[in-house]
Amino acid sequence: MADTKYVYRFGNTNTDGDRSMKELLGGKGANLAEMGSIGLPVPPGFTITTETCKQFLDLGEAWPEGLDEQVKAGIAHIEDEMGLKFNDPNNPLLVSVRSGAAVSMPGMMDTVLNLGLNDVAVQGLAKAMGNERFAYDAYRRFIDMFGDVVMGVHHEHFEHAIDSLKQERGVEHDTELSTKDLKELVDRYKAIYRKHTGHMFPSDPVEQLRFAINAVFLSWNSSRAIKYRRINRIAGLIGTAVNVQAMAFGNMGDDSGTGVLFTRNPSTGEKELYGEFLVNAQGEDVVAGIRTPEPIAGMANVFPKAYNDLVDATKRLELHYKNMQDIEFTVQRGRLFLLQTRNGKRTGTAAIQIAVDMVSEGLVKKKTAVRDLVEPGHLDQLLHPRFRDETSYKSDVIGTGLPASPGAAVGQVVFSADTAEEWREEGKKVILVRIETSPEDVGGMDAAEGILTSRGGMTSHAAVVARGWGKPCVAGCGDIVINYRNKTFTNGEVTIHEGEWLSLNGSTGEVILGQQDLVAPELSGGFATFMEWADEFRTINVRANADAPADARQAIEFGAEGIGLCRTEHMFFEGDRIQAVREMILAGSETERRAALAKLLPYQRDDFEGLFREMAGKPVTIRLLDPPLHEFLPHDPEGKRQMAQSLGVTLEEVQAKVDFLDEFNPMLGHRGCRLGIVYPEITEMQARAILEAAVVVAEEGKTVLPEIMVPLIGTLEEFADQKEHIKDTAEAVFAEKGKRIEYLIGTMIEIPRAALIADEIAQEAEFFSFGTNDLTQMGFGYSRDDAGKFLPYYTEKGILPDDPFQVLDQKGIGQLVKLGTERGRSTNASLKVGVCGEHGGEPSSVEFFFKTGLNYVSCSPFRVPIARLAAAQAQLRSEA
Repeated sequence: MADTKYVYRFGNTNTDGDRSMKELLGGKGANLAEMGSIGLPVPPGFTITTETCKQFLDLGEAWPEGLDEQVKAGIAHIEDEMGLKFNDPNNPLLVSVRSGAAVSMPGMMDTVLNLGLNDVAVQGLAKAMGNERFAYDAYRRFIDMFGDVVMGVHHEHFEHAIDSLKQERGVEHDTELSTKDLKELVDRYKAIYRKHTGHMFPSDPVEQLRFAINAVFLSWNSSRAIKYRRINRIAGLIGTAVNVQAMAFGNMGDDSGTGVLFTRNPSTGEKELYGEFLVNAQGEDVVAGIRTPEPIAGMANVFPKAYNDLVDATKRLELHYKNMQDIEFTVQRGRLFLLQTRNGKRTGTAAIQIAVDMVSEGLVKKKTAVRDLVEPGHLDQLLHPRFRDETSYKSDVIGTGLPASPGAAVGQVVFSADTAEEWREEGKKVILVRIETSPEDVGGMDAAEGILTSRGGMTSHAAVVARGWGKPCVAGCGDIVINYRNKTFTNGEVTIHEGEWLSLNGSTGEVILGQQDLVAPELSGGFATFMEWADEFRTINVRANADAPADARQAIEFGAEGIGLCRTEHMFFEGDRIQAVREMILAGSETERRAALAKLLPYQRDDFEGLFREMAGKPVTIRLLDPPLHEFLPHDPEGKRQMAQSLGVTLEEVQAKVDFLDEFNPMLGHRGCRLGIVYPEITEMQARAILEAAVVVAEEGKTVLPEIMVPLIGTLEEFADQKEHIKDTAEAVFAEKGKRIEYLIGTMIEIPRAALIADEIAQEAEFFSFGTNDLTQMGFGYSRDDAGKFLPYYTEKGILPDDPFQVLDQKGIGQLVKLGTERGRSTNASLKVGVCGEHGGEPSSVEFFFKTGLNYVSCSPFRVPIARLAAAQAQLRSEA
């Protein structure tokens, strides 16, 4: 494979790649090549491909044949463009080595800066730059980073050494250490390195580079990177690229600096440069929280020419990429260099505002805005709660930090990521409190309701990750001191212990003692505008699962086009009606059962009238009774005693019925259509309630579209039996009321056998609705109630890519949906097909249902906007 191209150059004179090559070059490498090709100031470098990473790992951590020669050619390319040489005693070349996967994974993989320094090169750098202090500062940073990233010598050892030296010298900041101090620090760092590795620090730049490239490749399979990919459902990637780039130095003095910015506010979407910079610093200083950065606007006063160049570059990049950009830059002696650009992560609020603004500015078309600028998960963020009254808790504010990610969060304090994950598994809501977060904390950050750090700025790791996930975050709260050993933090007046309740306002930066009340958010006018655009492009309908008029109202507010699942059994638990249900269960004859059901009829009819009124003109799919009867009976001694007393029967009679209905596997037992077949009077009562309600509402002048759905069928004969009872009841109702209405009779496809014989069933059924929750349960043979004991291990070990109850298993369960749809329509071309499991609101599942040709998806009301956008994006991607 010696002729395989492993290395691609980038720069302002020789560039081999472009932004279309993200899968091969990673996002960072592709964008560096793109920026170089359009004339933006990018230090030259080269990218080693993601395919090389895979080969390296497949070969047992060995370089494939030919890579060594191509890396040397890449170094020569940088040397030629820069006029510098590796290990040159007068003008040494230094490079950075960074990771870069096809999908952005901030901070998840490794970076090494200032590579190429040794005892000779540091003197050459000092001569070339005329700044000896700068050279030794770069050298100590390199030893620290190389030791930590490449050799596993933890950063805290080096941090302890510099803190000790600052104490000895009586100074507070790194910048106050003299050149002599830094030379001594380099020696101390080398000693730390040798102590922990057993080796001298490597002096050969080529050897350093090889070690660093290997470390970046290996970081692809680090636990934090694997966990990040799992949390963010990033799949299908083969590895990370490696970007080797000439260093641009922001730590050369007061005419140099470094920073990070977004071309628009990533929290609000406002059209303003949003970011931070530091004078006389390197990139890691901005995100590490060691020094407090300055707002980006202040750069205009410090580096006016570089700032103007930066503003011009942000405009060019937005116009070129047609998206908000996240940019890393360095100013070296007044000259601007761009080190990275990528589509910026943003909150849901910002995503909507940016999309609407970019369309109104003429920067993008509506189609592009819907397809590319807002993710379904962004809409989920908009539906998160806020505090009920932000003025009521002011006396309980114990600290204020930076408002790093908006929203409100309430939880119990924990101080480690592991504890956060453990407590969430126990059903607790937690606030993760850290001095500063690192990539190792991503599991705990995901588990937490919100994040609080005492160090770090608006572009720190905690801030960037929290904003991307829509989690409230307060960063850099200098009012508090955290003690990990004691599991406490204090503001000097109040001490908070692990397990105590805390509230965070990520929009204001306030840290609040205790539990504050939360309320649902209000959606902006921009949200409505954007969703109207999404609806213009989607072709699959979106309904909601709703069991009560209030649910239906909420669903309509979120844009639902009907009810795809009304679970009638939920109505049985309200008020006094449970009494009638239990009478029906205890009945010893059909006559007694019908008498009890007659008491339930008016309750059910009133419920359905409310739904039909709310959904006037929209279809309402009502599922007949599904759960086993034992679910309506008490199982505790006191509950049984009260039931016996209220119904005027003996405790023994109640216990006997409970024992009779008890099942070894109730999910596969006497439920669904099986109840209606054994007790047809239940089906008849429910059909009567539905159709009588439909007639009443229709007589009010409203359009009523009832769809009666028979659950859990596995044979054509089961469906035919229930259909006959429904039709007979309908005819009786219409004759009594003197009015007919149109209605449909269909079935849920939730047993694998039903999908296999869908062609037979479709000859009798007018619609199918796939119940993917039960279909997944029966298709996998996993109990929904028990799978939580092992599914986390399955996803963590890669046995399954996702929890199949959350994300549709397209290879298996999805094929049952596809097969059932195709077979059903083969005998009934007009068959309407939908899905009513919670998969109906999961974006990747919605795209699968669209491709399969379903007419609609149905999900919980709060997921309706997500399904609407996912459906529109599926349509637009199919056209691309």
